[in-house]
Amino acid sequence: MKIVLVCFAGMSTSMLVNRMNKAALEKNIKAEIIAVPACDIYNNIDDADVILLGPQARYLLTEIKNNVSDKNTPIDIIDQQTYGMMNGEAVLEIALKLLNK
Repeated sequence: MKIVLVCFAGMSTSMLVNRMNKAALEKNIKAEIIAVPACDIYNNIDDADVILLGPQARYLLTEIKNNVSDKNTPIDIIDQQTYGMMNGEAVLEIALKLLNK
């Protein structure tokens, strides 16, 4: 499964990716998790299984939904508290719920 995290510049979200990867390993879940800046999103979503937006990128929700509507790729916004705490396990759970796994 490929999880794409979208943020404004890609800096803080890379820490979240590391924590999500750790949680995935602990749960024996195979996942490719990447963080991309908003300006680079369209180079990275074609093969995404789920797209999660950081709170600072929430303004892109409608635009991205419109661009992946033919693929039915689930998209959601990571809430401010979970993102701020860099809770990788919780964000991984959000992705899994969106994928119904």
